[in-house]
Amino acid sequence: MTATTDRRSYDTLLVEERADRVVVTLHRPEARNAISGRMISELHQVCELLERDPKLLLLTGHGGVFAGGADIAELLQRGRDEALRGINSRLFERVRRLPMPTLAAVEGWALGGGAELAYACDLRIAGPAAVFGNPEQGLGIIAAAGACRRLPELVGESVAKQILLAGRNLDAREARAAGLVMDVVPTEKLLEEAHALLDRMARSSAAALRLTKLVVDSPGAHPVADDLAQAVLFEGEDKKDRMTRFLERRSRA
Repeated sequence: MTATTDRRSYDTLLVEERADRVVVTLHRPEARNAISGRMISELHQVCELLERDPKLLLLTGHGGVFAGGADIAELLQRGRDEALRGINSRLFERVRRLPMPTLAAVEGWALGGGAELAYACDLRIAGPAAVFGNPEQGLGIIAAAGACRRLPELVGESVAKQILLAGRNLDAREARAAGLVMDVVPTEKLLEEAHALLDRMARSSAAALRLTKLVVDSPGAHPVADDLAQAVLFEGEDKKDRMTRFLERRSRA
């Protein structure tokens, strides 16, 4: 599969564009890939790219760490006005709403804003050293970039409160048991398995993936939404081609 490096200027990300996916590596090795204002801006650029040309997204971290949190030095300088701007939460919501499925491959620490970025992805797989946690209350703030809303949906209210109120961290095994990650794989195979999962999705209909995600993420899901999405797909040539090939294979079996 041909891969190209995105020619835009990124200081905090490594971005690789492929035919059917974009691979983004958080890259601030001097700060455990902490999420800074610059990284937020650059991730917005990636979102713009994926909104204009929808592809699968693989998000991971450099150097055995996903993201050790938000940049505390920057948070210290933020006040009420910055909080109301939702600097981190607006980005993570944008990631959540990307047209095609997103996957976080997490090894090492995914704390605070780093955990919330992983929560915003559709799917997560982990290496054995992965640790998820939200220690914001110890810094006098809340996990305001999505954890308070998303975590109860992902792991249930009880486990979410253990993380958000009692400061519990989930290691890779616990994260899998709680349903936060779909699989735990050896470190050396993490990206290989992540790409294998994306390969499997890429073989599906892109239109079906987009509409399925749209329906699943729609608030107050309604049967009419399913019907409308299905109506669009039923008229598509992709559906006709795939079903015809399926029937032809079955007739030859």
